[in-house]
Amino acid sequence: MGWNSWDTFMSGISDKLLRQVADAMVTNGMRDAGYQYINIDDGWALPNRVNGHLEPDPAKFPGGFKPVTDYLHARGFKFGIYSDRGTKTCVSGAPGSYGHETIDANDFAAWGVDYLKYDNCNPAFLTSQEGDYRRMQEALMATGKPFVFSICAWEFKKWMPSIGNLWRTTDDITDNWNTIINNIDKNEKSANYAGPGRWNDPDMLVVGCFNVQDLQHNHLFDGNTDLVGNKGLTDDENIAHFSMWAMMAAPLIASNDVIRMPEKIREILTNQEVIAVDQDPLGIQGIKVWENGKGLFVYSKVLKGHDTRAIALFNRSESNAEIMAKWIDANIPDGKATVRDLWKHEDMGMFTNGYKAYVPSHGIVLLKVVSVID
Repeated sequence: MGWNSWDTFMSGISDKLLRQVADAMVTNGMRDAGYQYINIDDGWALPNRVNGHLEPDPAKFPGGFKPVTDYLHARGFKFGIYSDRGTKTCVSGAPGSYGHETIDANDFAAWGVDYLKYDNCNPAFLTSQEGDYRRMQEALMATGKPFVFSICAWEFKKWMPSIGNLWRTTDDITDNWNTIINNIDKNEKSANYAGPGRWNDPDMLVVGCFNVQDLQHNHLFDGNTDLVGNKGLTDDENIAHFSMWAMMAAPLIASNDVIRMPEKIREILTNQEVIAVDQDPLGIQGIKVWENGKGLFVYSKVLKGHDTRAIALFNRSESNAEIMAKWIDANIPDGKATVRDLWKHEDMGMFTNGYKAYVPSHGIVLLKVVSVID
């Protein structure tokens, strides 16, 4: 769990911004809710190596990274950085780590970095994707410092669980409902590979975000304009998005402006009952167990405990609808089970063989269901 700078600030990152983000995440409760990593993305490095080394842009990080990593660590956070397996990064065109894996890994360790997002742009001629990622994994391990290694290669490959801690299964996310749905469906294809320490990654959370790229194309965003609240998802869609990432046991990496965050978005991102579904120690990814062919779905996720499930009644359609979740579909024994609504924070009672709920268009009802042994 953590936060990434890209979807709100893109390359507009700095020492000052990261300190503000850390302070805000302490004040707004995100740190205590479990958001541990503060990660920067593309745009931190100078356009050329200096004596073979990547160097932080001194205009953004005048003291280098060590002062800011010390600041984050002192407040209970860990620090994540970005590089690329190719010759150049994806957007800023800064040097990639190809051919410099050992130097870069040692520098990251010396700077106090805890997490590396490793992108997939500009590969060297005739290079192997698996080989490039494995070289960086080995370089990170050789430092003797623990790192989280995030493979950002946009599509699941069977070699990824042996190399990374998490791996992107999808294209880049945007705060667009169709993108959310597409990423859910793509991410489910590799559900069997997920487990403790190895996670399918359908990309960052865009809860509370706005579409920076579209605004830039229309010359409406200069990197400083306060556009909080001008988000691309409705509240129901934000809740469904967050719920489904929890159901998928996905990394919860927020990417909104946490410094100026509306209270409704804070409540969504810090819902402890939903976070507990994502962070369940079994680490089992939830899967689709029923659909009607008209946009109504039921997903089930095995949780720790006897015959315990998180069950999502998910309405992707354009109309409000009732959805019935049957225990047998979720592999719960027919009979009685207790039901708790994780967004209402309310025990709904005892139900036999299933549970029916009204679900708004693009909305979700998220339940914790426990079978009762007579």
